[in-house]
Amino acid sequence: RGSYHLEEAAIAGHPGARYNLAVNEKTFERALKHLIIAVNLGCDRSIQMLKECYKNGFVSKEDFAAALRAHQAAVDATK
Repeated sequence: RGSYHLEEAAIAGHPGARYNLAVNEKTFERALKHLIIAVNLGCDRSIQMLKECYKNGFVSKEDFAAALRAHQAAVDATK
């Protein structure tokens, strides 16, 4: 039941819910997709986790750079 509400919140655009879906996801590829979407929505926790994935070689330099730009754009849009 909790995962249903989490998924609904993520679909509605809640960055924290997207982050939580990434943390709770069983497959790495899906978790990474959730994480990138959360980064694109401006979630700070997600950018930190994505940075760790990049440092450990799970995310390419290009994908990480694109995510950083999208994160900055989302943060700037909320100002």
